[in-house]
Amino acid sequence: MPRQKLRFALAVCLLMSAAWLPSAALLHAAEGAGKAPKAVIKTKYGDMEMVFFSEKAPNHVQNFIKLAKSGYYNGTIFHRVIPGFMIQGGDPNTKDPKKPETYGMGGPGDKLKAEFNDTPHRRGIVSMARTNDPNSAGSQFFIVIKDSNFLDGQYTVFGEVVKGMEVADKIVNLPRNARDLPAERVEITVTVE
Repeated sequence: MPRQKLRFALAVCLLMSAAWLPSAALLHAAEGAGKAPKAVIKTKYGDMEMVFFSEKAPNHVQNFIKLAKSGYYNGTIFHRVIPGFMIQGGDPNTKDPKKPETYGMGGPGDKLKAEFNDTPHRRGIVSMARTNDPNSAGSQFFIVIKDSNFLDGQYTVFGEVVKGMEVADKIVNLPRNARDLPAERVEITVTVE
């Protein structure tokens, strides 16, 4: 009889540990899932921390991360600022201060298919700029300064600034020319953590 009790106790322990191991693995996976990548956009006015909406626009997120990790965005500027609306950057042409007439026309060559989603263009949202062709996004992005719901469903939202919107507020209020180009160069460096 004692042997049967010992076997029973051992069996219960094995079942309990087997039940615990998957739970521990799931817990560990959940902890890792909380470490989704984020981007930091560094400027002379401070940093903006951005989170990604991978489930809403996976290809846009992947593209932005790939470009950022390659150093593509480093040295580009916010070339279009409109108070009460947004700031736009990410054009490689802006690395050349002698060719401002080309600003807003550059990109990586590859074009992304639109991933329109139900996220509204509220303050802090990061969305992709494009031409009249919905499938023409490349590298240029904009940060919404003031809710702009008229853009909803027409531009791909892929992230949100969760820290440092005061930096965007400073940039959007810089003196600018008739083409909305700031009089002062605000270069960016983008890192992904």
